[in-house]
Amino acid sequence: MKKIIGIVMAMLLVISITACGSSNEAGSVTQDTQEEIQASEADTVEESADEESPAQSEDDEEDFRIGIVTGSFSQSEDDRRGAEAFQEKYGFDKVTLAIYPDNFTDEFETTVSVMTGLADDPKMKAIVVNQAVEGTDEAFRRIKEKRPDILCIAGETYDVFEDMGDVADLVVNNDFVSRGYLMIRTAHELGCDTFVHISFPRHLSYETYARRVNIMKAACEEFGMKFAMEEAPDPTTEVGVPGAQEYVTQHVPEWVKKYGQNSAYFCTNDAHTEPLIKGLIENGGYFIEADLPSPLMGYPGALDLDFTGAGGDFGKITSEVEEAIVSAGGAGRFGTWTSSYGFANSAGLAEHARNVLLGKSELTDLNAIREAYKIYTPETEWNGAKYTVAETGEVFDNIFLVYQDTYIFGDPGRYMGVTSVAVPEEYYSIE
Repeated sequence: MKKIIGIVMAMLLVISITACGSSNEAGSVTQDTQEEIQASEADTVEESADEESPAQSEDDEEDFRIGIVTGSFSQSEDDRRGAEAFQEKYGFDKVTLAIYPDNFTDEFETTVSVMTGLADDPKMKAIVVNQAVEGTDEAFRRIKEKRPDILCIAGETYDVFEDMGDVADLVVNNDFVSRGYLMIRTAHELGCDTFVHISFPRHLSYETYARRVNIMKAACEEFGMKFAMEEAPDPTTEVGVPGAQEYVTQHVPEWVKKYGQNSAYFCTNDAHTEPLIKGLIENGGYFIEADLPSPLMGYPGALDLDFTGAGGDFGKITSEVEEAIVSAGGAGRFGTWTSSYGFANSAGLAEHARNVLLGKSELTDLNAIREAYKIYTPETEWNGAKYTVAETGEVFDNIFLVYQDTYIFGDPGRYMGVTSVAVPEEYYSIE
């Protein structure tokens, strides 16, 4: 304001002198004053640009929203917490969250509607679905028809990879191939002689789950272990989550008696994880890691731990879970990934989408995806690769499989070093 007032007064002075003074005096004063005016105007313009450019640039760059769709707390707590962490970091005006129905198999259109509804927002530029349950592929098709400018990203897809890869811009799953082999290898190293796989028909109809079963069977044969399968109720059926969990609670003692103390257990459903861990703590047996591993997956409920307010401090969470496991007599028998896969998938994939929209990363750059994950899992190393079709050997450039090292709780605990283990090539062609 002072500069503007000065400019105005100087202009008035020029007019006054030009009108009243001699021609020589007027020329001299006018030249000096004009130079001062020009300098003042340049300073004012430069200062104004300095003050306004950053705000304008930031608004221009980030004038978009990212949507994250997850399951509910009862089905996918880690997924939801990761989405909330991303929203808290960037704000409610930049991030929109949504939840698909628990009974998504029977509420197909509702599930699709939840996802496609995000595309009604004209500022929406990326939608991340974690986990990409039934209906996600159809939702992505409808979104692309209406808004081809929106990035569609699937975390942990339930559909055939090739089908999801055709409609999604990016698909990221846990590495079911490598882990199918590495979990058996880890169980063998811990002294287990039997590996028990717990699931239900819907999950076993998925390509990834079915292939992993066959990989586990082959690995058990390689390491001289028995492979067994047990069925537990699907939580999305009429029994619901409570009924499915009650079934596992009742049957764990029976399973351990049947397969022995040196048996290791794995379940394909998150809701089954808590009662399985609790039962194994009380009855014996091993638990290598969850289907979607995390120190928050099953352990808090099984050990009666409260992590309210812990946020994404997985170092602290892992330490407290380990202390409780050791106190309960479970040292050396229970494992996890020390950073939550579900949490990292929601927050990390959204972070990656944001970097892509800002022009900082390429969408299908695995290293960029890893770096985005590491923002939320700073002490964790990730390994992974592009997805290869077992039957044809075709490699998909927009589908990636990732995994972390396995940590076994103990006194002290230890990492099993699985991210540096070379999985035999033949396991990648098992159908």
